[in-house]
Amino acid sequence: MSLFEKQSFFGRLSKRIGDIILMRPTPDEEMIDELEEELIMSDLGIDTTLRITERLRDDIRHERLADAEAVKVKITSIVAEMLDKGERLALCSDIPLVIMMIGVNGVGKTTTIAKLAHMLKNEGKSVLLVAADTFRAAAAEQLSIWGERVGVPVIKHKEGADPSAVIFDGLAAAKARNTDVVICDTAGRLHNKKNLMNELSKMNKVIDREFPGAARETLLVLDATTGKNAVSQAKEFSEVADLTGIVLTKLDGTAKGGIVVTISDEYDLPVKFVGLGEGLDDLKIFDPQGFAESIFKGEKENGE
Repeated sequence: MSLFEKQSFFGRLSKRIGDIILMRPTPDEEMIDELEEELIMSDLGIDTTLRITERLRDDIRHERLADAEAVKVKITSIVAEMLDKGERLALCSDIPLVIMMIGVNGVGKTTTIAKLAHMLKNEGKSVLLVAADTFRAAAAEQLSIWGERVGVPVIKHKEGADPSAVIFDGLAAAKARNTDVVICDTAGRLHNKKNLMNELSKMNKVIDREFPGAARETLLVLDATTGKNAVSQAKEFSEVADLTGIVLTKLDGTAKGGIVVTISDEYDLPVKFVGLGEGLDDLKIFDPQGFAESIFKGEKENGE
């Protein structure tokens, strides 16, 4: 049983989506119309939903799918394929690795950094955190508290310091200590995209100059409970940063969760991790097949 089979991210909506398929002896146009409506309600978005249902129509016709179970398997595979970005799903395994974490305030970026550091440390890697979000009050202090809790060092400056200067010192410390992974917290001020772009560009230039041999990841942290706002943030940040993946937080059973599919489809971004709770062990590697299966559970499969 997969992680996503144990914990549905769509709740009663998942039952309705699954039951639309399972309650019919044979697939028909009414079933697809109802599916479209429910998928849009689960935050998949109109364009992504139509891509799914148009392909389902074609497959039902060409493959002569005649029963509910075959339709459920087919639509699950369509969504899983949308979510599966192959090798890009995995966090880069090269060492040394510099990870830039970006996202607006309130999405759980700091706790996500701590959880990721905890995960990497448990894999036997040495980790260093860099508190380069110098604009949000107490951001560095919060990261320091998490660093102590996880047992990894944190490089920080005073509030309001130049983020690139903090990055510079962090990389110097990482090189001196032969650190495997450096995770950099950064500000996410989308209300001023030009400044944000300039800041990220400057920080990336420092990394290029000071740590040219390091592998790179730039991960966008999004809050699943914000639904379409998270999709908008993915669009905005993809315009100012070379994103390599998404971390979706607060996917704990209350979120609709369809934004996972929309972001992956519309922006061709792999979802690398999902946050399922507040504990340090609650950051999980994303499983496209398991997630797709969780969408199309019916009432019987949910045990009710």
